[in-house]
Amino acid sequence: NLKALFRPVSMMVPDYALIAEIMLYAEGFLDARSLAQKMVKMYKLCSEQLSQQDHYDYGMRQVKSVLVMSGSVKRGNPDLSEDVCLIRAMQEANVPRFLAQDLPLFEGI
Repeated sequence: NLKALFRPVSMMVPDYALIAEIMLYAEGFLDARSLAQKMVKMYKLCSEQLSQQDHYDYGMRQVKSVLVMSGSVKRGNPDLSEDVCLIRAMQEANVPRFLAQDLPLFEGI
């Protein structure tokens, strides 16, 4: 029966904060919970306040790349604080993609 092949499916939005927290712990961060929550809030604000461009990505792919970059920044500079490592990684990953009109808004966030 064709109707049996097309059963209803429910999908959920992933919990970005929990995923980011686990990945930050895996990268060696000690204050991963608060940093993950701050990063998720920052990406939410970016998606709401910055202009809508096709090349702006605030999804899981971008979150994962920023977390991996922050881990490499932390390993490269062990004396740097964890929040500075994450901020530096977010800037390195996002600033080259933003338009000139969105840069001041991003810096404000």
